[in-house]
Amino acid sequence: DDEETKLAQTVSNIIGTTDENGQYTGLKALLAAESVTGVKPRILGVPGLDTKEVAVALASVCQKLRAFGYISAWGCKTISEVKAYRQNFSQRELMVIWPDFLAWDTVTSTTATAYATARALGLRAKIDQEQGWHKTLSNVGVNGVTGISASVFWDLQESGTDADLLNESGVTTLIRRDGFRFWGNRTCSDDPLFLFENYTRTAQVLADTMAEAHMWAVDKPITATLIRDIVDGINAKFRELKTNGYIVDATCWFSEESNDAQTLKAGKLYIDYDYTPVPPLENLTLRQRITDKYLANLVTSVNSN
Repeated sequence: DDEETKLAQTVSNIIGTTDENGQYTGLKALLAAESVTGVKPRILGVPGLDTKEVAVALASVCQKLRAFGYISAWGCKTISEVKAYRQNFSQRELMVIWPDFLAWDTVTSTTATAYATARALGLRAKIDQEQGWHKTLSNVGVNGVTGISASVFWDLQESGTDADLLNESGVTTLIRRDGFRFWGNRTCSDDPLFLFENYTRTAQVLADTMAEAHMWAVDKPITATLIRDIVDGINAKFRELKTNGYIVDATCWFSEESNDAQTLKAGKLYIDYDYTPVPPLENLTLRQRITDKYLANLVTSVNSN
């Protein structure tokens, strides 16, 4: 029908292409954003229009830009549908969120759907500014919403809840506790090294930060002094990031094996570094035990006085 035809055309427009003038359109236009604005898009989403086809295209753009994308579980009504939908993705750059928030619509004077992905984009930027990219989206209050669009059972101490099942399947959900919050840290990654949102973003930020901070060295003569300056500069940055809590630790070094005479002659230089991102406390277990050992202290204290 007309609605389906319109949606299909909208999806095509969002995914984008290269027009007759050689200009990118739709999501592809984000690839050229830095050359136009001087800023590279980092936090991406298509609230309300992120069909599976759009989400797949968004994942590709996120990978090219080293950005992170938030997508909904398009068309899903039940938890089993959401879990099945999540299986469509394997990219570390994506997070699936379900359900949506509710908020008051002043135009219609009714409570309406407030896309959770839209809130995720704004909250992600806010957390980056106020806390840092090492903090995940989860368990931070969301402004401007009044409810949740579907029933999700969640309990802080109970295991096997709806929220647990969604989280274990790699889906971030929504909860109400002291306001409304996102609940979940996991990406769509098929690599356990990038299981959590902040693991992916740490890798992205470090790659960009190190490259951009040492653009000055590109095309300079390769000398021992240049190599030492690069390594020392990166290690100094790592110390700063560690001190501020953005990473657990990291080290940069120059490998002689990777930089033989032929490599250097070809104008190539390999600098290695490793790092440990800060893990989020996803599962806090408080183990309760009952004991009578404190009764002995009680008896002793009575007689001692």
